[in-house]
Amino acid sequence: MEITDKPCLEDNCESPVLASDEMKEFFFKRKSQRPYKCDLCSSSFSLQCNLRRHRKIHSEEKPFKCIICDVAFLCEKSLKEHITKHTGEKPFICDICGNGFRKNEYLIRHLRTHTGEKPYKCKLCEAAYSDNGGLKRHIYTHTGERPFKCDMCEFACLTNSGLSRHKKIHTGEKPFKCDICQFAFNNTTNLKRHIRKHTGEKSFKCDICDAAFAYSGDLKKHSRVHTGEKPYKCFICERLFSQNSHLNMHMRLHTGEKPYECDICEHSFVRRGQLKRHIKTHNIMNTE
Repeated sequence: MEITDKPCLEDNCESPVLASDEMKEFFFKRKSQRPYKCDLCSSSFSLQCNLRRHRKIHSEEKPFKCIICDVAFLCEKSLKEHITKHTGEKPFICDICGNGFRKNEYLIRHLRTHTGEKPYKCKLCEAAYSDNGGLKRHIYTHTGERPFKCDMCEFACLTNSGLSRHKKIHTGEKPFKCDICQFAFNNTTNLKRHIRKHTGEKSFKCDICDAAFAYSGDLKKHSRVHTGEKPYKCFICERLFSQNSHLNMHMRLHTGEKPYECDICEHSFVRRGQLKRHIKTHNIMNTE
């Protein structure tokens, strides 16, 4: 096995650096051995430099500081990735669609949207996901756990990003503005969705027919027209529905709820469309 003169790319590390044709074989063997053990916890590592980085977790040492916002990191790699947030740099480019990403792991995850690969599978059902984060969020649907809780109200959700968006409801912060109509939003996702109203963009296309939609959720609902899937079930009469909104309207038949009230008379209705038709009868009466 050929070994280069320098022991490792990191200073003072005794782990060997191999010629490229031997690298895979060495790391495969070393990964199973993990000879470098932490004396403060049960973690072990295949390389001494990885152990050194790990020990900083126990010491809380973060020597690599961002000169823009003062956030500190355990290693230089994490700092470099963080700085791209400030610079907007996206050096990892998708060869298929040209989209750029700050981290290589983001690019790898994105590529699965092209290949359809879903390597992360749920052990409790048949669901599969393109990234580990999607699988973790899915598992919460089995456990009922919502780990991210708002400290201002009883709201709880599955993701930290969802909690951050929610907190803007309390602060009233809406930093993302539409350049066309100046309408403001508390997150970029809602802004992007809103812009499609102006552009008329319908990038989500049905594989079976010519229908196209501005939003992925609308395409998913439409696809059930072809598949016949009806995932929403009434727990009272067991009737099935293709959309949750249809189930909600159906439930009002059982509860007697009529949330749409006429401002002119005392009539109320189960559906908004029924109220609109009713209001027209007042307009006809006024013209007679």
